[in-house]
Amino acid sequence: MAKESKNNSRAPREEAAAPEFIEKVVHINRCAKVVKGGRRFTFSALVVLGDGKGLVGIGFGKAKEVPDCIKKATEHARKNMKSVSLKDSTIPHEVIGSFDGGKVLLRPAAPGTGVIAGGGVRAVLEAVGVKDVLSKSLGSNNDMAMVNATLNALYQLRTADAISALRS
Repeated sequence: MAKESKNNSRAPREEAAAPEFIEKVVHINRCAKVVKGGRRFTFSALVVLGDGKGLVGIGFGKAKEVPDCIKKATEHARKNMKSVSLKDSTIPHEVIGSFDGGKVLLRPAAPGTGVIAGGGVRAVLEAVGVKDVLSKSLGSNNDMAMVNATLNALYQLRTADAISALRS
Protein backbone atom coordinates (compact mmCIF):
# COMPACT_ATOMS: atom_id res chain seq x y z
CA MET A 1 0.00 0.00 0.00
CA ALA A 2 2.85 2.37 0.69
CA LYS A 3 4.02 2.01 -2.92
CA GLU A 4 0.54 2.75 -4.31
CA SER A 5 0.14 5.93 -2.29
CA LYS A 6 3.64 7.02 -3.27
CA ASN A 7 2.87 6.55 -7.00
CA ASN A 8 -0.45 8.37 -6.68
CA SER A 9 1.15 11.34 -4.93
CA ARG A 10 3.91 11.55 -7.56
CA ALA A 11 1.64 11.57 -10.65
CA PRO A 12 0.01 15.01 -10.18
CA ARG A 13 3.39 16.72 -9.61
CA GLU A 14 4.76 15.40 -12.91
CA GLU A 15 1.73 16.73 -14.82
CA ALA A 16 2.00 20.14 -13.14
CA ALA A 17 5.77 20.37 -13.82
CA ALA A 18 5.44 19.89 -17.61
CA PRO A 19 3.34 22.65 -19.20
CA GLU A 20 1.79 22.07 -22.62
CA PHE A 21 3.93 23.40 -25.45
CA ILE A 22 3.08 23.84 -29.13
CA GLU A 23 5.87 22.20 -31.12
CA LYS A 24 6.23 22.97 -34.83
CA VAL A 25 8.88 21.36 -37.03
CA VAL A 26 9.69 24.08 -39.58
CA HIS A 27 12.32 22.36 -41.70
CA ILE A 28 14.25 19.08 -41.90
CA ASN A 29 17.41 19.08 -44.00
CA ARG A 30 19.19 15.96 -45.27
CA CYS A 31 22.92 16.23 -45.83
CA ALA A 32 24.92 13.56 -47.73
CA LYS A 33 28.59 12.77 -47.29
CA VAL A 34 30.14 10.54 -49.95
CA VAL A 35 32.39 7.86 -48.46
CA LYS A 36 34.05 4.71 -49.80
CA GLY A 37 30.98 2.50 -49.30
CA GLY A 38 28.44 4.98 -50.70
CA ARG A 39 26.65 7.92 -49.08
CA ARG A 40 26.24 8.73 -45.41
CA PHE A 41 23.20 10.81 -44.54
CA THR A 42 22.79 13.15 -41.59
CA PHE A 43 19.78 15.28 -40.74
CA SER A 44 19.19 18.69 -39.20
CA ALA A 45 15.89 20.02 -37.87
CA LEU A 46 14.59 23.53 -37.14
CA VAL A 47 11.89 23.48 -34.45
CA VAL A 48 9.73 26.27 -32.96
CA LEU A 49 8.34 25.76 -29.46
CA GLY A 50 5.76 27.98 -27.75
CA ASP A 51 3.13 27.92 -25.06
CA GLY A 52 0.49 29.89 -27.01
CA LYS A 53 0.51 32.65 -24.36
CA GLY A 54 3.52 34.75 -25.34
CA LEU A 55 6.46 32.42 -24.67
CA VAL A 56 8.49 31.19 -27.66
CA GLY A 57 11.85 29.64 -28.50
CA ILE A 58 13.60 28.07 -31.49
CA GLY A 59 16.01 25.18 -31.64
CA PHE A 60 18.31 23.62 -34.20
CA GLY A 61 19.46 20.02 -33.86
CA LYS A 62 21.65 17.69 -35.90
CA ALA A 63 21.82 13.90 -35.75
CA LYS A 64 22.09 10.76 -37.89
CA GLU A 65 18.39 9.96 -37.41
CA VAL A 66 15.40 12.29 -37.88
CA PRO A 67 13.68 11.64 -34.50
CA ASP A 68 16.97 12.29 -32.68
CA CYS A 69 17.57 15.63 -34.41
CA ILE A 70 13.98 16.75 -33.70
CA LYS A 71 14.42 15.78 -30.04
CA LYS A 72 17.70 17.74 -29.81
CA ALA A 73 16.12 20.78 -31.49
CA THR A 74 13.13 20.66 -29.10
CA GLU A 75 15.42 20.54 -26.05
CA HIS A 76 17.43 23.47 -27.43
CA ALA A 77 14.22 25.45 -28.04
CA ARG A 78 12.98 24.74 -24.50
CA LYS A 79 16.24 26.15 -23.07
CA ASN A 80 16.06 29.32 -25.20
CA MET A 81 12.49 30.46 -24.57
CA LYS A 82 11.74 34.18 -24.25
CA SER A 83 8.61 36.19 -23.52
CA VAL A 84 6.83 38.32 -26.14
CA SER A 85 4.44 41.26 -25.57
CA LEU A 86 0.99 40.60 -27.06
CA LYS A 87 -2.25 42.61 -27.17
CA ASP A 88 -5.28 40.31 -26.91
CA SER A 89 -5.08 38.02 -29.98
CA THR A 90 -2.77 40.25 -32.05
CA ILE A 91 0.44 42.29 -31.71
CA PRO A 92 0.53 45.80 -30.20
CA HIS A 93 2.01 47.65 -33.20
CA GLU A 94 3.62 47.30 -36.63
CA VAL A 95 7.22 46.09 -36.62
CA ILE A 96 9.98 44.99 -39.02
CA GLY A 97 12.45 42.30 -37.99
CA SER A 98 15.58 41.26 -39.82
CA PHE A 99 18.17 38.53 -39.57
CA ASP A 100 20.84 37.74 -42.18
CA GLY A 101 19.07 38.20 -45.53
CA GLY A 102 15.57 37.73 -44.13
CA LYS A 103 13.22 40.62 -43.41
CA VAL A 104 9.70 40.28 -42.04
CA LEU A 105 7.01 42.93 -41.70
CA LEU A 106 4.32 42.22 -39.07
CA ARG A 107 1.12 44.27 -38.75
CA PRO A 108 -1.68 43.96 -36.21
CA ALA A 109 -5.01 42.82 -37.64
CA ALA A 110 -8.68 43.01 -36.66
CA PRO A 111 -10.18 40.06 -34.75
CA GLY A 112 -11.22 37.26 -37.10
CA THR A 113 -8.54 37.98 -39.71
CA GLY A 114 -6.39 34.97 -38.83
CA VAL A 115 -2.67 34.48 -39.32
CA ILE A 116 -1.78 35.73 -42.80
CA ALA A 117 1.73 34.31 -43.08
CA GLY A 118 3.58 31.44 -44.64
CA GLY A 119 6.21 28.86 -43.76
CA GLY A 120 8.42 29.58 -40.78
CA VAL A 121 6.73 32.91 -40.01
CA ARG A 122 3.37 31.15 -39.54
CA ALA A 123 4.94 28.49 -37.30
CA VAL A 124 6.46 31.11 -34.98
CA LEU A 125 3.28 33.22 -34.80
CA GLU A 126 1.06 30.20 -34.06
CA ALA A 127 3.46 28.90 -31.40
CA VAL A 128 3.58 32.26 -29.62
CA GLY A 129 -0.23 32.47 -29.58
CA VAL A 130 -0.98 35.25 -32.09
CA LYS A 131 -4.39 34.70 -33.71
CA ASP A 132 -4.75 37.79 -35.95
CA VAL A 133 -1.78 39.27 -37.81
CA LEU A 134 -0.70 40.32 -41.30
CA SER A 135 2.84 39.57 -42.44
CA LYS A 136 5.03 40.11 -45.46
CA SER A 137 8.37 38.52 -46.24
CA LEU A 138 10.67 41.19 -47.68
CA GLY A 139 13.96 39.35 -48.12
CA SER A 140 15.29 35.82 -48.14
CA ASN A 141 13.03 32.77 -48.17
CA ASN A 142 15.50 30.68 -46.16
CA ASP A 143 13.62 29.04 -43.25
CA MET A 144 16.29 29.79 -40.63
CA ALA A 145 16.53 33.46 -41.68
CA MET A 146 12.73 33.89 -41.73
CA VAL A 147 12.21 32.29 -38.31
CA ASN A 148 14.97 34.38 -36.73
CA ALA A 149 13.71 37.58 -38.42
CA THR A 150 10.21 36.88 -37.06
CA LEU A 151 11.59 36.35 -33.55
CA ASN A 152 13.62 39.55 -33.88
CA ALA A 153 10.42 41.43 -34.78
CA LEU A 154 8.45 39.88 -31.89
CA TYR A 155 11.19 40.73 -29.37
CA GLN A 156 10.95 44.41 -30.43
CA LEU A 157 7.25 44.60 -29.47
CA ARG A 158 6.25 46.77 -26.50
CA THR A 159 2.79 47.38 -25.05
CA ALA A 160 1.49 50.92 -24.47
CA ASP A 161 1.74 50.37 -20.69
CA ALA A 162 5.43 49.36 -20.93
CA ILE A 163 6.27 52.41 -23.08
CA SER A 164 4.44 54.83 -20.74
CA ALA A 165 6.24 53.28 -17.74
CA LEU A 166 9.60 53.86 -19.43
CA ARG A 167 8.76 57.50 -20.23
CA SER A 168 7.63 58.45 -16.72
